[in-house]
Amino acid sequence: MGDLTDSDLLAMYRQMLRMREFDERAAVLMEQARIHGSVHLYCGEEAVGVGVCQALNPDDYITSTHRGHGHLLAKGGDPVRMYAELYAKSTGYNRGKGGSMHLAALDLGMIGANGIVAAGAPIALGVAYASAYQENNRVTVCFFGDGASNEGAFHEAMNMASILKAPLVFVCENNGYGEWSTTESQTSVADIADRAAAYDMPGVIVDGMDVMAVYEAAEQAVGRARDGHGPTLIECKTYRFYDHVGRDFGVLQRDEAEIAEWRARDPILLFGRQLKEKGILTDKDAEHAAAEVQKEMEEAIATAEAEPDPVPEDLYRDVYTEGASA
Repeated sequence: MGDLTDSDLLAMYRQMLRMREFDERAAVLMEQARIHGSVHLYCGEEAVGVGVCQALNPDDYITSTHRGHGHLLAKGGDPVRMYAELYAKSTGYNRGKGGSMHLAALDLGMIGANGIVAAGAPIALGVAYASAYQENNRVTVCFFGDGASNEGAFHEAMNMASILKAPLVFVCENNGYGEWSTTESQTSVADIADRAAAYDMPGVIVDGMDVMAVYEAAEQAVGRARDGHGPTLIECKTYRFYDHVGRDFGVLQRDEAEIAEWRARDPILLFGRQLKEKGILTDKDAEHAAAEVQKEMEEAIATAEAEPDPVPEDLYRDVYTEGASA
């Protein structure tokens, strides 16, 4: 499996387990009204976040979406601080002020999740341009969904990134749906990667359920960007297992055969089978890893829930400009 060691591959497998477990539990916390607001789950798309972030250096950057828990975990996020943010605790990544859709961890290169569709694209472009200007050899990845590819901000960022040859990789997580509408009902092209041609950059289609396929495509695109050859658009064909928000509230009507077909290609099961075929993972190893991850998330939730709430004095903390007094 390329230049990755067995330890690397096992770490990737474990990371996918952590992403799945984090969101499954976040969904339950939302249903129990123990956390504030709603959560948009990454379940089913883990191969994209892990495959891409494995190709990055620790000091590279990413921008995320409203479905960004997995991205932060893949970039090295701490589940305790993440759950604390969902609980609106003062020890959360945004001191309880951002919540699920606005997680950020600048020390990890996670510039931020974003609740506005396609809003991460111009932000990623700005970060990538700053890297080029500073000559710091860092690459930025912009994660976005298929719906974002229909927004003006996406096209403006693609155009400018190409002009500037910015060290930027656009990663489209095409999960087949924009909220409750199918991709084909709102997108003029069958393959979003085709849109790269309009901006004179490579457009690559990859199986988003295969973490190694994603990694290989990302490694090439990241290397191209780091070498000064400009941006790439990678379209990962993936699938979200649950509704737009939370797990299943009966809003999104999908064919049961469609769900079953994609569930059979669960990225965690696929990667687990690949590792077992190569003798890197055993059934016992897989059971042990799953148990460890479950315990980790149980402890993370208990710790986060007990963390202190923000105090009134925190209201103006992190506010850069206050209104002028009369």
